[in-house]
Amino acid sequence: MAEKKDYYEVLGVSKTATTDEIKKAFRDAAMKWHPHKNPGNKEAEEKYKDAAEAYSVLSDPEKRRKYDQFGHAGLGDNPGPDFSGGFGDLNDILNNLFGGAGGFSFNFGGGQGGFGGFSGFGGFGGGQQSGPRVQRGRDIRTKVRMTLEEIAKGVEKEITIERNRPCPDCGGVGTKDPKDVKTCPACNGTGQIRRTVQSFFGQSIQLSVCQQCGGEGKIVSNPCRKCSGSGVVRIKESLKVRIPAGVEDGMQITVRGEGHAAKKGGVNGDLLLLIQEEPNSTFRREGMNLMTTKTISIADAIKGGDITVNTLNGPARLNIDAGTQSGTVVKMRGKGLPAVSGYGSGTGDLYVKLEVFIPKKVSREDRELLDKLSTAESFQVK
Repeated sequence: MAEKKDYYEVLGVSKTATTDEIKKAFRDAAMKWHPHKNPGNKEAEEKYKDAAEAYSVLSDPEKRRKYDQFGHAGLGDNPGPDFSGGFGDLNDILNNLFGGAGGFSFNFGGGQGGFGGFSGFGGFGGGQQSGPRVQRGRDIRTKVRMTLEEIAKGVEKEITIERNRPCPDCGGVGTKDPKDVKTCPACNGTGQIRRTVQSFFGQSIQLSVCQQCGGEGKIVSNPCRKCSGSGVVRIKESLKVRIPAGVEDGMQITVRGEGHAAKKGGVNGDLLLLIQEEPNSTFRREGMNLMTTKTISIADAIKGGDITVNTLNGPARLNIDAGTQSGTVVKMRGKGLPAVSGYGSGTGDLYVKLEVFIPKKVSREDRELLDKLSTAESFQVK
């Protein structure tokens, strides 16, 4: 199975993007990649499907919260509605999602309300510029190994990582003297180059990142020697992070703002923790439930009564019926794993498989006792 793509990367937005920014990104993707505009282009079709799936998750606050914390694992097998199914008319899709209220209309025919004369959403035809680009630091991915005992209760882990942090010499500015930070003359501090183009859809405004300042709107004339003007240096640090109870192998935990620092005072990236569950010699996990095996004596199997079973929280009593057969499975309610906070409720169960111990060798006295028992009515095979 192909690895799922990051939804934010698919739409080309940051993880701090607003609802309007996500909506605009999907609108742009739909206009560019919809199959009605790209007949027979399989690559465009797949890109449209990816964008539609990403929008269906990121536009829903609850799904977005789950995705931000646990990645694709937090959504299960069904991320949400699929706007790509059947490739409905693009006019209808755009109007339903963005135009029904406020008088916005989309028409691929190029007539009234068509692409030739956008008067609604900024960015299509003469909308306002968004200003200098805010740099965002890269995310850091690292693995965290956890035992079942830690997963059952949650744990605070100390993580050691190397990451970019603000330069101590220049305070992350890129130069020691603030006067050396100048407004970019190429874009006048906007971070974007604006030009008017004539296309099939009519006249439109195209914005591109300023190459001279990299979209920052500022240039440094005398860069800091320690960081070479980037504003960041790489250091090794340790930090403590809280892992909630009930996490699963392969689940991803997002720690906001603990990734790489951005250049020149931008927004920090995130720290992404990939959970790796360590094998356990006593318990086997299935979701929130646990399975284990308990070996009992012939006498306990015949008589029944209380036996002691190991659980994740220590030894616990289990009452078994008289005449318990080898291979019987008994459920201990609530002795499993808790649900991840905010993603379910309750606690799983512990299933105990009872195996009756049969000795391979017995003493002469025990054999004599067995000979007597073998003739007893209750020991006859029925």
